[in-house]
Amino acid sequence: MAADLDQTCINTVRFLSVDMIQKANSGHPGLPLGAAPMAYVLWTKFLKHHPANPHWVDRDRFVLSAGHGSALLYSLLYLTGYDLSLDDIKQFRQWGSKAPGHPERGHVPGVETTTGPLGQGMSNAVGMAIAEAQLAARYNRDGHRVIDHYTYAIVSDGDLMEGVASEAASLAGHLQLGKLICLYDDNYVTLSAGTDITFTEDRGARFKAYGWHVQTVADGNDLGAIEQAIKRAQRRKGQPSLVLVRTHIGYGSPLQDSFKSHGSPLGVDNTAATKKALGWPEQPAFLVPDEALAHFREADAKGKGAEAGWKRRWNKYAKTFPELAAELQMSFDGRLPAGWDAGIPVFPADAKGIATRVAGGKVLSAIAARLPAVSGGSADLDPSTHTAVKGLGVFSPGKEVDEQGSADEVWSYAGRNLHFGVREHAMGAIANGMAAHGGCIPYTATFMVFSDYMRPPMRLAALMGLHVINVFTHDSIAVGEDGPTHEPVEQLAGLRSVPNLDVIRPGDANETAVAWKVAIESSHRPTVIVLSRQNVPTLDRNKFASAEGLRRGAYVLLDAPGGAPDLILIGTGAETGLVAQAAERLQADGVKVRAVSMPSWELFAAQDQAYRESVLPPAVHRRLAVEAGVAQGWSRWVGDAGATLTIDRYGASAPGGTVLAKYGFTVDNVVAQAEELLRR
Repeated sequence: MAADLDQTCINTVRFLSVDMIQKANSGHPGLPLGAAPMAYVLWTKFLKHHPANPHWVDRDRFVLSAGHGSALLYSLLYLTGYDLSLDDIKQFRQWGSKAPGHPERGHVPGVETTTGPLGQGMSNAVGMAIAEAQLAARYNRDGHRVIDHYTYAIVSDGDLMEGVASEAASLAGHLQLGKLICLYDDNYVTLSAGTDITFTEDRGARFKAYGWHVQTVADGNDLGAIEQAIKRAQRRKGQPSLVLVRTHIGYGSPLQDSFKSHGSPLGVDNTAATKKALGWPEQPAFLVPDEALAHFREADAKGKGAEAGWKRRWNKYAKTFPELAAELQMSFDGRLPAGWDAGIPVFPADAKGIATRVAGGKVLSAIAARLPAVSGGSADLDPSTHTAVKGLGVFSPGKEVDEQGSADEVWSYAGRNLHFGVREHAMGAIANGMAAHGGCIPYTATFMVFSDYMRPPMRLAALMGLHVINVFTHDSIAVGEDGPTHEPVEQLAGLRSVPNLDVIRPGDANETAVAWKVAIESSHRPTVIVLSRQNVPTLDRNKFASAEGLRRGAYVLLDAPGGAPDLILIGTGAETGLVAQAAERLQADGVKVRAVSMPSWELFAAQDQAYRESVLPPAVHRRLAVEAGVAQGWSRWVGDAGATLTIDRYGASAPGGTVLAKYGFTVDNVVAQAEELLRR
């Protein structure tokens, strides 16, 4: 190919980006100007994709982790023929546009994951590479490679500074994810200054220490050097790769190498000067030379051919291994096999009961045995969260025995138990990448108080509508001796504030089983399951309503005898048993009280008004909510005349039962609080 065509194509990408930013009077032109050559090489010489079928299973995944450079991605999507028109990108960053300020998954075909919060996209890419490796190991057979693709990412200085990327990169190196290749836009400039004021470490040496294969391209405009670096990275089977590409932010503009080109339009004069410097016509804006468009649009024929070849391989595979093919297709389709929930235990009534974390482990094991898509693990807390599933192997480059020296679990990429290490932030972001890749229903687990470390990826999972399940155990001051540093009080309120995130705090073992069913079935949004450390009574469902009521968020657990109640007690999680016992005692004393289990505000709020009012009749103003967390948000459900037995201070170090009693979480105090409310 003539070098001048390469340069025309690169400048087409550059100036589509510059023009859309200038028209919007908003955006980040520096990255597209500097990184366009590496993106061009990747997209035209390496990336396996089919613009007409963006969801083709065996496509390569591309992540623009430096999501502020979204104009670069939109230019590439339009030029290669995705469902994004020139008119669409002219509406960059405008109301209703298909080209929002940062890439948003689901908003336009070809965007694999929502990026912009730095470090998240790179960590998502690690999750995608894990999903590819796991599915390939589980489903490929000799002579039949139906899962065989790369994950590529363009990352920035800001990505590498964020701690989440360090966590994820450390794990990726340990796992030897050889099909993960990151191109680093190494331009020495951040949003507000040069990197020399904050970021002078040897980034290459750091990644070598993580176990990555590291290369340097001295000139970001040297297309041949970039191409050879990617080829070498592809050959490095046992290591993820980082290619440090020395670029110049705002390349060709009067603001080259200045932070001033990072996050603001170049301006009319600087745009004209940049086009002149790079030999590009000043007018018209949004110029796309015919020869450039024709070259980029070759992606469709290449992609069609690649997908056709894969389909031939798939058909042979499906004929030879029909059960495996059906299972894999079902996982990518997001469908659940018949009988997936048949093994879920039903827990007998037990006054002593069982911790919901323990019940959750039993339920997860039953589900995972019948649902191949389920895969996940904890942040070094499996013995406490009960989220390791025996018999499903450990995801690892290869090891024959576990850390205790037993051969009970096979360590290989086919394993479905993931050891994330003490890396909660990366764990959440990696799970997002696995879900975005497809074929997986990932779950994570840690203590509830550490949910704060996972807030950014959980928010992004909710924004993207990803099928991710986050399990949080040790959910209250009942943690006990570890004290206030490990006893969550405000975390529930924080999680409930996240739009499109279902938070479920089941009240006993059987509600826990239903919570897991709901989480598995909620394929278009993430779910949080909040579980107790301590034993809680397993309610007698012959006396109390079925735990299936959890599906509606709240339900009448025990109704008042003889008509409308005078008082409603509302419980969640471990406090549901307190409410049930208090209601029984009050009813024995002649009080017309209703007990309500409300494990999920979000599921309850989604019900129609008639159902909500059947559970919480508007005429009944005396309502007492009992929950070992802050009171914030409960006014929505108890009203102005209601009350809460909650916690608006930190916990304490003592045996869990003692702490609960000192904070008033006893049946006696619930009864006393209810009687006080009745006297008002």
